[in-house]
Amino acid sequence: MDGFDIIDPRFRACVLPNAPLEKLADGFRWLEGPVWFGDADCLLFSDLPNDRVLRWTESGGVSVYRQPSGFANGHTRDRQGRLISCSHQHRCITRTEWDGSVTVLGERYAGQRLNSPNDVVVKRDGTIWFTDPPYGIQTDYEGGKQIAERPACVYRLNPATGELRVVSEAFEGPNGLCFSPDERRLYVSESGAQFAEQPVQHISVMTMSDDGEHCGAPVLFHKIAPGFADGFRCDEAGRIWSSAADGVHCIAPDGALLGKIKVPFTVSNLAFGGRNRSRLFICASHTLYAIYLNCRGLPFP
Repeated sequence: MDGFDIIDPRFRACVLPNAPLEKLADGFRWLEGPVWFGDADCLLFSDLPNDRVLRWTESGGVSVYRQPSGFANGHTRDRQGRLISCSHQHRCITRTEWDGSVTVLGERYAGQRLNSPNDVVVKRDGTIWFTDPPYGIQTDYEGGKQIAERPACVYRLNPATGELRVVSEAFEGPNGLCFSPDERRLYVSESGAQFAEQPVQHISVMTMSDDGEHCGAPVLFHKIAPGFADGFRCDEAGRIWSSAADGVHCIAPDGALLGKIKVPFTVSNLAFGGRNRSRLFICASHTLYAIYLNCRGLPFP
């Protein structure tokens, strides 16, 4: 099929030969953090170096949703449908309330400031899980240079109590993350130290405890090549759809590479949305793309 690399025959059932990759908009600096709002029929995403969150609709194209945004990176929605965001500049997790006001949910652990929260997901129980590498405070391009006070970590935040808990300190640069459909597995991309000559880069998986509050040690799940995994999402069948240097890679629950969607530019992140959550929105460098697939993303990624 044009536009796809079929690595495993199972991938053929996931893609549609008559549904091409579509360019929705371009002219940005570096896109990140897409999240679909089905009730508003729109996609929100970050133009990170330009310090703004943008809105895309089929009928209206791209408009500014929020600027400045605190150099927002990853976004998701909570179980009430509110926007949850990661701020590099302000080093915190925020929630946009229904009236448009912004509430800071977490910004310190053990009295120390977070680094630059990167990506975020919400479990069925309402808890917020996010990664906190130092990337956003290591340059002026994505938030502004600041001093790191904490090691890179994966965190669990209970918004009902305000409790912030370290899930794992085993990553040099924890980046994208998502849960399996049954929430028994947490996938985390290790993108390594930002300026290392040979950074450690792979996707790890952690098995959840029976109470759903803790994780086991990370285990190697899959290594993206070329490039590395930044953001990714899971579909209803448990397949991982990951960013890569040459497009989007589809990975089976057993870690096998099934196939690729070819994209002209390096992909940073992606999100399922549109009708029946079967349209994949792709943030690729300075360009926003979308493609219809023969699978559906999870309702709450």
